[in-house]
Amino acid sequence: MGVFARERTTGVKRLLVTGRHGFVGSSIANHLARQRQPAWSLAEISPALDLRDSAQALAAVRAAQPDAVIHLAAQSFVPESFRDPRTTLDVNLYGTLNLLDALRSVKFSGRLLFVGTGEIYGLVPEADLPIDERHVTAPRNPYAVSKVAAEALCYQWFASERMDIVLARPFNHIGAGQSDRFALSDFARQLAGIKSGRAQPVLSVGDIDVTRDFTAVDDVVEAYFALLDRGEPGETYNVCSGVERSVRSLLDRLIALSGIDVRVETDEARLRKSEQRRIYGNPAKIERATGWRVATPIDNALAATLAYWERQDQHG
Repeated sequence: MGVFARERTTGVKRLLVTGRHGFVGSSIANHLARQRQPAWSLAEISPALDLRDSAQALAAVRAAQPDAVIHLAAQSFVPESFRDPRTTLDVNLYGTLNLLDALRSVKFSGRLLFVGTGEIYGLVPEADLPIDERHVTAPRNPYAVSKVAAEALCYQWFASERMDIVLARPFNHIGAGQSDRFALSDFARQLAGIKSGRAQPVLSVGDIDVTRDFTAVDDVVEAYFALLDRGEPGETYNVCSGVERSVRSLLDRLIALSGIDVRVETDEARLRKSEQRRIYGNPAKIERATGWRVATPIDNALAATLAYWERQDQHG
């Protein structure tokens, strides 16, 4: 953490990122480290922090004394939410409540950016695509239910506790460091193993003919800082590219970037029931409010993901 200021300096604001050591949290840290004149210093936070423990939440907030908070910490893997919905709700809803209580206890007067998910929209008729923020939420898995509940809780605190809270609904995002529990990162991991000779040239996939809205994680991070600076309190913003891409087309690009020949095989165990065939979002609201636009070519994000897994493969 040596690249970050440990004490507040003139003009530099203190940022607390829950989930700091996860995929997007690490991307935020990298984003700040690259800046020559950072506007934010990143508060140190223990990887073992468990927001389900109210005492831990309060101790972390007291130590950080933040000017702003990006709340990323969550159980975000959909299959795990079906396996253990109670823990998913405990982490995502009651962990959020503990964070809000802790912020009130230290008389926090900055902005909280709550990071939800585009999953909360559920099954959307094709006639309603692209999805904008006015679309009704209809969660179809415990993860999405937990995020709807936590989002409603945050809005209630904005309305009744007068806390400055902005709500983000990111759609799919990709980049270096993402868990292989997510499809494109898993494909990149498999390709890295095949390329190194550790695995046979057979790539296992689920349903790759669905479409999704993918954004490079670097652009997602830029969106979060734009919302910290220019989002309206109490408002909800989709964070998405507005571009519909099939998973198959992105897999084809990953294979091309890897430079190897593979056979693609469907694994029935990877198929989801009642999978939505098409999903993509409308980013017009965040674009109008903040000026944020997607800037990273999707091939760059795919290449970064593949390079990450190649490095991991080299280290065994």
